[in-house]
Amino acid sequence: MSKTVIGVFNSREEAEKAVSDLRGKGFEKEISILAKDERENADTDRNSVMFGGESITGGTATGGLLGGLAGLAVGAGALAIPGLGPIIAAGPIAGLLSGAATGGIAGGLVDWGIPEERGKYYEGKVKEGKIVAAVQAGDDKINSAADVLRANGAQDVETH
Repeated sequence: MSKTVIGVFNSREEAEKAVSDLRGKGFEKEISILAKDERENADTDRNSVMFGGESITGGTATGGLLGGLAGLAVGAGALAIPGLGPIIAAGPIAGLLSGAATGGIAGGLVDWGIPEERGKYYEGKVKEGKIVAAVQAGDDKINSAADVLRANGAQDVETH
């Protein structure tokens, strides 16, 4: 059975290291990242968000805007979330959020089994400028994912 482990990073560097370490442990498409899009033109320049010189609208994302972070997770995209503003979402969560942006981050996390109250908490952390990482894994790998998040400085690590 698939579970989700989720944690909050204070810095891009910590999150990048965690994603890199997760990939080293065999996680790939299971990793999701949520971060506030802090670029000055983020509200007005939705169609030209770039990751390492490649437009998100082109379907690939490598390098760039969040350092290596977005390039390490599959399917990065920029979204405008009502009440939250522009965010960067990478990995499976990006698809959930783009399909239901009106539900916000909390709504997307609920679809992954995160209780609504905790989803709102994590949404608030993104609003504060923190980076939220989530990993979906089976029972056999979920503890490994949680250990990697904690070892790289994640706070509020939970499994649901």
